Amino acid sequence: MQEMVIYGVSFDMVGKQPIVLLKTQEGNKFLPIWIGHPEAAAILMRLQGASTPRPMTHDLFTDMLSQLDAKVIRIAVTELRENTFYAQITISINGSEIEVDSRPSDAIALAVRADAPIYAAESVIEESAIEFEHEDVNEEEVVEEFKKFLDEVKPEDFSTES
Repeated sequence: MQEMVIYGVSFDMVGKQPIVLLKTQEGNKFLPIWIGHPEAAAILMRLQGASTPRPMTHDLFTDMLSQLDAKVIRIAVTELRENTFYAQITISINGSEIEVDSRPSDAIALAVRADAPIYAAESVIEESAIEFEHEDVNEEEVVEEFKKFLDEVKPEDFSTES
């Protein structure tokens, strides 16, 4: 597993589908994950420090965990199967850790609320990440390259079928 950081949330140019872009903590590999509009909004709202008058779903879940003395301690994007990413949320409760199956988008939305680290399996990074060669990543260059990538890519491009 490699630790990841949220590099940003964008939209693919063709279908206007939101994409969360994760970057390896060490190195210049970027992992694009297509997500739903509500999850993109939930992630962006938290990243931008925005709040709503009433709790949204991910806020509610985080509040419930807190009331139960449980905490999201990490999330991991564990696999890519048939063009679908899978994730696990690790929750600490009563001195034990439990793993909960999740969509990556929901897991990331919870991680940003819990300040929990985000990981991705090596196999997922190898299959789906985009790598930039330069030591020093120029943010504008990454954004331009990513926009070019989004203009041409489709979710089917990540299929492992030959």
